[in-house]
Amino acid sequence: MKTLVFCFLMTTALAAPHRKPRYRPFINMIVSGNKTTPGELPYQLSFQDTSYGYSFHFCGASIYNENYAISAGHCVHGEDLNNPEYLQVVAGKQILDKVEGTEQTVILSKIILHENFVGFPIKNDISLLKLSRPLLMNDYVKPIALPEAGHTAAGNCIVSGWGATTEGGTPIKTLMKVTVPILSDEECHSVYTQNFFKDSMICAGELEGGKDSCQGDSGGPLACSESGYTYLGGIVSWGYGCACPGYPGVYTEVAYFVEWIKANSV
Repeated sequence: MKTLVFCFLMTTALAAPHRKPRYRPFINMIVSGNKTTPGELPYQLSFQDTSYGYSFHFCGASIYNENYAISAGHCVHGEDLNNPEYLQVVAGKQILDKVEGTEQTVILSKIILHENFVGFPIKNDISLLKLSRPLLMNDYVKPIALPEAGHTAAGNCIVSGWGATTEGGTPIKTLMKVTVPILSDEECHSVYTQNFFKDSMICAGELEGGKDSCQGDSGGPLACSESGYTYLGGIVSWGYGCACPGYPGVYTEVAYFVEWIKANSV
């Protein structure tokens, strides 16, 4: 039963202090990745909690437009959806514990959790974060495009975040990225079965393991590019352990939720 301790751990966002009702059965982090350069991924957000008198990163998110961000449902499940003033996003950030002069910090005014979100087995793992004031777009802060509704991502995509770099490790301070290939639904069904893997999900990673997302990366972007067009292909959601052989990361498939995003961000 060694997988129960390491690769069978089902985890997601690194929870902050114990009051936070974070969804914990699944984990995701950046394993075998590289450091980003300032402004390289301008759509990436750090999702932070300030309720303990200081700010700490617990999930990732992506800029949809100047007024809304996209994250995972499990990152906000149990939060005060209508009064989330204790939560904020930070844009234009590369190193969390350094003042860089490019960051923009904005408190949330509302959270829109998918009405059919289910925590276990996880389903419809998506949320919208409404900002209390607009982001100012520049070279360090830019939105990421949505895919066409129903589009199937393929090829290699980039997952990024400030999560841990080893399973069970401590999240780091520098934004990391790793390139992972999109796997077929058939490959994912063979690993996770239809009880866990749904049509609204995609898998990405190398089946031999070694590259993945992990604790602290939940809610962050899986950015895919086709013909020079970069779009939000997925949202870091869950997986068995981190970078374990035979267990790729599972992401919310954004193309499945395009109409929901548009309808709820007006």
